[in-house]
Amino acid sequence: MAVTSVSPDMFEEIVMAEERFHGEGYQEGYAEGSHVGVVEGRRYGSLHGAKIGSEIGCYLGFALTWQCLLQKCTDEKNSKKIRALDSLIRMIQKFPYEDPTYDKLQEDLEKIRGKFKQVCSMLNVQSDFRISTESSSLTF
Repeated sequence: MAVTSVSPDMFEEIVMAEERFHGEGYQEGYAEGSHVGVVEGRRYGSLHGAKIGSEIGCYLGFALTWQCLLQKCTDEKNSKKIRALDSLIRMIQKFPYEDPTYDKLQEDLEKIRGKFKQVCSMLNVQSDFRISTESSSLTF
């Protein structure tokens, strides 16, 4: 009867297999999760950026249109409206479209929204900007 000798390395491999597989699985999962997170983050950022761009673009188009309509009138009431429109247009033009890391982006966006509501109030126009999956609209 021949006795086979088992090397201690074989038992260590069996005992440590769970730990090794756990470490390998963690590394694979981490790499896959990082990749999926980047893709999902890019998609979310693009969608959110497009919504903000659509909203700001609508405000700018609204302000420029009203500015053109009111330039022919020169009374005091309309000059206040024109100044408010000019202020809104300047705020929109200063908005940092190209810098998504701008720390006051949300704060500036809220200021623009507030100025837009103020202008709508001065013009006696009801503002209702909605963004949906089908379309975006500004209703009066």
